[in-house]
Amino acid sequence: MTELIMHHYDFSNYSEKVRLTLGFKGLVWRSVIIPPIAPKPLLTPLTGGYRRTPVLQIGADIYCDTSLILRELERRFPTPTLFPPALSTIADAITYWAENRLFRPISLYVSGSNLEHLPEGLQADRSVMRGLPPPSAEAMARAVRRNAPLVRVQLRQVEAIFADGRTWIAGDVMTAADLAVYHALWFFTARTDLLQPEIAPFECINEWMGRMRAIGHGEPTPLSATEALDIAADATPEAPRRSQRFDEDVELGTVARIRADDYGRDAVEGELIFLDSNEIVLRRDDPQLGEVAVHFPRLGYDLRPISGAAAS
Repeated sequence: MTELIMHHYDFSNYSEKVRLTLGFKGLVWRSVIIPPIAPKPLLTPLTGGYRRTPVLQIGADIYCDTSLILRELERRFPTPTLFPPALSTIADAITYWAENRLFRPISLYVSGSNLEHLPEGLQADRSVMRGLPPPSAEAMARAVRRNAPLVRVQLRQVEAIFADGRTWIAGDVMTAADLAVYHALWFFTARTDLLQPEIAPFECINEWMGRMRAIGHGEPTPLSATEALDIAADATPEAPRRSQRFDEDVELGTVARIRADDYGRDAVEGELIFLDSNEIVLRRDDPQLGEVAVHFPRLGYDLRPISGAAAS
């Protein structure tokens, strides 16, 4: 099997989610460190413009968004599972809450409190991703004050999850829900321990986070971004599996564009070659790499045909 290559950076909480997945499954992988802010000239040929982090590369197949990356790792390496049938639905619901309600106030509170520990230009870059002007110091301070209570309310909710004595977020075994909640709380200490006192009073949270840290990151070895591009150029995308479309879906073979429906909405264009309930795949012809296939989750992304375009 072609090796796993992850494009990421150290303090990316979503990258930590995947790093722990690789550790949970005991996998060997290659680590490409990318810039935390745009431009990302050695990543764009792979993704066609998708700018969020991380990205998983397997030869000339490029997987975007951690919700799909986890599913793809599960498909290729099903044991141990992150989606046990008895807990999969509740784990999905918890994941949605953690990544859409819990993490946003944490990110604003932590980033605004740790400005001196973050790369220059990071906040302006993140504002651009959301279609907003770069924030002033005063606006950041207001965001800290506004979001601190929202964080503290939800930390109590996380602690209460363990009130019945469970070991993991969704029940007696680890699931994808643990990764979703953990990477949000991990962001408190990703660069500095300044905000560790926010988590310190919660005994169950701290015990659980210790169990999560103990999983580790598997077996990573460094790889340069140019080497990763060479691997993609020398590879051919895997043949798509059989699609499972709804009648209303875009037709296979259509030239289409896809982008996230919330933020970081840079569009990627290509020929639609696969579609099912979890995944959308566009085939691109990159001037530098040749043919690549870029994979996205179905939920959270907007796929539309490009009017007047013809498939190659």
